Amino acid sequence: MTIAKGRAGTTRPVLLALVATMAVLACAPALDWRETRPEGTGMAMSFPCRPEKRERPVRLGAQTVTGRLHSCSAAGASFALLATEVADPARVAPMLDLLRRQTVANVGGAVTAEVLPAIAGATANPESARLRIVGKLPDGRPVVEHAMFFVKGLTLFQATVIDAEKPLDREALDTFFGSIRFP
Repeated sequence: MTIAKGRAGTTRPVLLALVATMAVLACAPALDWRETRPEGTGMAMSFPCRPEKRERPVRLGAQTVTGRLHSCSAAGASFALLATEVADPARVAPMLDLLRRQTVANVGGAVTAEVLPAIAGATANPESARLRIVGKLPDGRPVVEHAMFFVKGLTLFQATVIDAEKPLDREALDTFFGSIRFP
């Protein structure tokens, strides 16, 4: 880059201003964390971008239910929260297990890590878990999916981060999953 000299002494201030501007842009966060209260969930959590809400049919085994999806993309990753209702209390654990298994199957993946999540205000459930899944996207590209499954009453939840382009750091994952709570 060449900077033309104008009046004597003006080159240095222009360079300093240019360097300062570049430094600010370089430090701009790719993940702009904000607390949200996804509509219809009764919970609070942080997303690194402004989530959009939509409803879509979700097939769980032989049953199709309505899923409320809140999602956005940032830093080459997709962040999402899916919530769906179960009518029968006896079906909550089996349906959460089915949701977990289908999530792994959707990427033809394998679970490489599993931990029990601690979510303030969630209903205890033996099928609640935070998983790291390694698999492939439909186009054959490798993918790492981080998914957390939990329950509040008769509502099943799945929080997901899919980082197909490059792995997110642990801090970003912990910020997303660690922010989930029922106030």
